[in-house]
Amino acid sequence: MTVTVTQPPTTSAARQRPRVARQRPRWSELREVLRVRRPTLNPVERRLGAALTIRDLRKAAVGTTPRAVFDYVDGAADAELTARRNRAAFAAVELVPEYLSPVDHPDLSTRVFDREIAMPLIFAPTGYTRMMHHEGEAAVARVAARHGLPYTLSTVGTSTVEDVAAAAPGGEHWFQLYLTRDERLNAELLDRALAAGFTTVVLTVDTPVAGRHPKDMRNGLTIPPSLTLRTLFGMARYPSWVLNKLTTAPIAFASLRSMTGETDVIDAVRVADVVFEPTLNYDHLAWLRANWPHRLLVKGILSPRDARRAVEAGADGVVVSNHGGRQLDRTPATLTVLPEIREELGPDATVILDSGVTHGQDILAARALGADAVMIGRAYLYGLMAGGERGVERAVTILREEYARSLQLLGLNASDAIARHHVRTP
Repeated sequence: MTVTVTQPPTTSAARQRPRVARQRPRWSELREVLRVRRPTLNPVERRLGAALTIRDLRKAAVGTTPRAVFDYVDGAADAELTARRNRAAFAAVELVPEYLSPVDHPDLSTRVFDREIAMPLIFAPTGYTRMMHHEGEAAVARVAARHGLPYTLSTVGTSTVEDVAAAAPGGEHWFQLYLTRDERLNAELLDRALAAGFTTVVLTVDTPVAGRHPKDMRNGLTIPPSLTLRTLFGMARYPSWVLNKLTTAPIAFASLRSMTGETDVIDAVRVADVVFEPTLNYDHLAWLRANWPHRLLVKGILSPRDARRAVEAGADGVVVSNHGGRQLDRTPATLTVLPEIREELGPDATVILDSGVTHGQDILAARALGADAVMIGRAYLYGLMAGGERGVERAVTILREEYARSLQLLGLNASDAIARHHVRTP
């Protein structure tokens, strides 16, 4: 049997379809498309160049810093619920744009107290900073000064107020204070900060006792230290970190040297007795207000009532903070209590938000909900661990670019244009 296959009729449109013209590729044209990135030989520049977010810097820090040190920065108290709540609160915010407004050159600057800063960002105080990277607080202060941002030195920092002033002579420097029952020591710290040109004192009030950090306890980073063999072997896997620690000045609580004379080694137990003050009360705040002539902030505020009492006692404003989740666990996220604290204090008091800021949009959300500016801690420490001063520079650049682009996408041309109706919260 013969099978006849009938071809479909060829339409006139198909017969007339033009054929795509082809040509041999020219190198001059390929060169515009195939631009191969030159390899970066410097390992610090390579890992920082690959970091597009603060999360990327965090990943890079894991590869440059012993696990025990990284855990000290990255960890929080108990079950770390508060630390997760801080991030979840920012993630839950919805941004509501308004368009058809010029946004080509957004003005990121704002005013905190009577000073203009380049964007609503302040470097928070962190202790043991030279443990993360040997360049320590001096590197952070230099970056802050270059970007026109305030830097806050901790009482338990590993550099003195004099060190920071010398490292960044043109910077805006603040001093975080742990008030103690030793009035002589308190007065000495204030006098030195004043003489070094520091403009603001930030009194931390959420450390009556130390928070419980299971990760640090397992690693032996306790007071006093009790390092495990696992921790020591872990440090040995990072020879550059070890070499830098061995060949630079010993890590010490630099501002507290007067407690033990001029020695570099300071009794950690005695320092803990100073820092964690269970009798801290409003009489201490009144003493501080009477003895500090410049701006005064109270850090660790989580309720409108405490905010009001702090301002009535003489503070110029508050830092809404849960210590990044490192003290009392199960506290509310700072972003959730921010609006009611701003409402309680009104528009005139300075309100700064701390804890959980890792993205430029977090800055925007905090501004919309009532903060004059935000503080960052872990965000820049990840950069410091990943690449020293260059890593801190990268962290600020990331946050600045995220913040500027988000302003533009929101349809705003200035930090001061951010308003409550630009965000929605659960």
